[in-house]
Amino acid sequence: MTTDSTTAADTAVLAQQAAAGLAELTGVEKHDVALVLGSGWLPAVDALGEATAEIATTDLPGFHAAGVAGHSGRIRSIRSGDRHLLVFLSRTHFYEGKGVAAVVHPVRTAAAAGCRAIVLTNGCGGLKETWQPGQPVLISDHINLTATSPIAGANFVDLTDLYSPRLRAMCKEVDPTLDEGVYVQFPGPHYETPAEIGMVRAIGGHLVGMSTTLEAIAAREAGLEVLGISLVTNLAAGISGEPLNHEEVLEAGRAAASRMGALLGQIVRRI
Repeated sequence: MTTDSTTAADTAVLAQQAAAGLAELTGVEKHDVALVLGSGWLPAVDALGEATAEIATTDLPGFHAAGVAGHSGRIRSIRSGDRHLLVFLSRTHFYEGKGVAAVVHPVRTAAAAGCRAIVLTNGCGGLKETWQPGQPVLISDHINLTATSPIAGANFVDLTDLYSPRLRAMCKEVDPTLDEGVYVQFPGPHYETPAEIGMVRAIGGHLVGMSTTLEAIAAREAGLEVLGISLVTNLAAGISGEPLNHEEVLEAGRAAASRMGALLGQIVRRI
């Protein structure tokens, strides 16, 4: 059940309106693959291909300005080989209090714009001591601790293999060193306590952050094939003994920008 009063019909109409505006402003009638860039991923965007248009999120119905440092409130249309990529340079987070429908509006807009697959990225804490800041990890599954869903009403959506095994296998063909893990979303905006990280470890989590799971659920509902990639920006609370801060997240992204850009650039051409 959603946390606001927006109905499924409302969200569908708003997504169609946003997709129509997107086609008009970008000059691209149909996009093929969407990407949502999380914290730390923004420097990688230039490696994806030729930008053919860029607009402000606020130019489209239902979108909000970026509310987090290190995110750009822009949407870029990129030509990559024979693919048209729709790249959201920021996201609306659940903790911003705008409602779950606003969080997943970019996903629903991407589906309405013709996309058949979506790549969801994030910056997150890692629970494996062998992981280093700046390391990409494929999301194999998730645990949603937000106590909400983007799906309204008795619409039962199967989340088995939510994170596409086909796309994960394809990623490992591109980079055989890629590891996988279960992503756990907390509501935020505060970071997790060491005790909460202990709980995450106990329930089978390997990655922890404040985004992605609600978007992935909405993407599955919309019929999109989903690929999730986390950028480990720090070891999770209590593992290294160091305090956590958002600037550390952004710095890890800047340091890993070339690797992230090359990885995404190779992946999207194969989707």
